[in-house]
Amino acid sequence: MRFLVLVLIVSTLFSCNKFNKVLKSNNIEYKYKKTVEYFKAKKYSYVIQLLDNEFFPQLKGSKEFEEAFYMLAYSHFYEKDYFNAENLFRQYSETFSTSERAVEMAYMRAYTYYKQSPKVDLEQTNTNKTIAMMTEFITKNPTSNKVDEANKIIALCQEKIEMKEYKAAKLYYDMAQYKAASVAFNNMLSSFPESEKADDYKYMSIKAFYNYALLSIDNKKIERLEQVISDCNDFVDKYPESKNLAEIANLSNISISKIKIQKNEQTTQTNGG
Repeated sequence: MRFLVLVLIVSTLFSCNKFNKVLKSNNIEYKYKKTVEYFKAKKYSYVIQLLDNEFFPQLKGSKEFEEAFYMLAYSHFYEKDYFNAENLFRQYSETFSTSERAVEMAYMRAYTYYKQSPKVDLEQTNTNKTIAMMTEFITKNPTSNKVDEANKIIALCQEKIEMKEYKAAKLYYDMAQYKAASVAFNNMLSSFPESEKADDYKYMSIKAFYNYALLSIDNKKIERLEQVISDCNDFVDKYPESKNLAEIANLSNISISKIKIQKNEQTTQTNGG
């Protein structure tokens, strides 16, 4: 075991020594050849070290410059340095706008934002950026073989944003902030009108508003319960196959009963009872 460790250490030192010789070389052709070799061997950190210094500008204007740019952008990407990769993919597209790789670079630039899309509970700036950039990519390159993949990524991002908004709305409900919850669930219907869960969001909006109505002051309670009944009727018309129909019918019936009770109490109070 100790022998294997020693062999590994010696091998690593030898490899590093060889790379340092390449790094310090003044022979541009030799350094470029080694850069290509490192890229093909997936030694992306070596590629970055070689090109992220004075060697890269030395290639500008040469026939190798575009290929070096390509390797540098992808090396940052494969090393998960998406910030610099995005910048390089963008610069590549601008510098070599007529290149046959320009469309690929435009896609990869959008893809770097997707790779930076965080977990559902976090800020979704990069997720929204992904949707915008992938949509722009599809618009500008409708015949690209990347269009289907771009559409799938857009759908995944939209699902993530939808889930984040649902969690926020549900949190309002769980904290008994019923008016805010009702508004939030209604907003989801505007943001995701084609969602498979649209009826669930409408049901939760009505349920939240019902609870809000119950907590209202007396002179607002009847008006708000009437709104619940109206929303329930609209729900039945819009979602006749929903699994929530029984609950909606129950909310409507309870609201009708509570309105009768409230009106009877008001009549009694008016008559001096």
